[in-house]
Amino acid sequence: MSGPETGVKEIHVAVAVVVRDGRVLIARRPDHAHQGGLLEFPGGKVEPGESVQSALVREIAEETSLRVPEASLESVIGIRHDYGDKRVFLDVWETRAAEGEARGCEGQPVQWCRPDQLRDEDFPVANRPIIRALRLPRQLAITGAASDLAQAILHLRAGLEAARPRMVLLRAPSMSRREYGEFAAAAVPVCDAFGCELIVHGGPEVFSATPGARGLHLPWREAAGLAARPVPDGVWLGVSCHDKQEIDRAVALGADYVTLGPVQPTESHPGSPTLGWQAFSDLVSDASLPVFALGGLSPGDLGEARQRGGQGIAGIRFWWPQS
Repeated sequence: MSGPETGVKEIHVAVAVVVRDGRVLIARRPDHAHQGGLLEFPGGKVEPGESVQSALVREIAEETSLRVPEASLESVIGIRHDYGDKRVFLDVWETRAAEGEARGCEGQPVQWCRPDQLRDEDFPVANRPIIRALRLPRQLAITGAASDLAQAILHLRAGLEAARPRMVLLRAPSMSRREYGEFAAAAVPVCDAFGCELIVHGGPEVFSATPGARGLHLPWREAAGLAARPVPDGVWLGVSCHDKQEIDRAVALGADYVTLGPVQPTESHPGSPTLGWQAFSDLVSDASLPVFALGGLSPGDLGEARQRGGQGIAGIRFWWPQS
């Protein structure tokens, strides 16, 4: 991870996402604490000479009495945030192997909540990307090629049935605006039937023209011309990014996630420059929102993307039927 600005003290905070039966452990901050009264994930400061994993095992035990095997911890996201009176780096890790019964050892109320029950306004601002990361899938399914609208819908239905993705980005660059509008309108009920969130691809007018869409993904050319978030809170906003400046712009627009790539060579763009995993990792370390790795990837790359700090992978081949 790259460091904070020179001369500015940064507090390294280990944050735990403890998951059990699809629910996440949440506590309420004491009224006298910084950001008092708000909800929070368990955790605390990493002490000098202490690893973040050791800090999490210690903090979870001290705060909740739960026992966590250190090897069960998996990186979720890193978030740098400046509150004005303090700068923090939230180093967020997840475990699904906590043992024991949770209780508020410091007198704090604790509860288990579904990710969709977590509301932004109940948490400190810096925690909001954590909520996004918990709600987003590890694999963002992107639609691929089809000869016409009928085949596109057939492929969509077949891919949904086989892979059961939680979220689909409806991308069809070869279609005209009219054809894409028809595709999106037909895709909404198909995705709804499989419990899948449909994200449309294009400018703000595409989202407005697609009732039932759960979000909008902006190509960079669309994002570059916007001055503010183009869709309401409560629906997904994604942006296609390729470098730090574009990621920073997506954050300023209020994006919920970005795709970043191409990480590896792709069949669709042979010979095009690629980031590689190291550059991807470096860019993710400074991004304060979930980042999907994109370009030339397969499900076998999911672990690498996660180890590099990414939310997961985005792509076509792992779910879209081949013509």
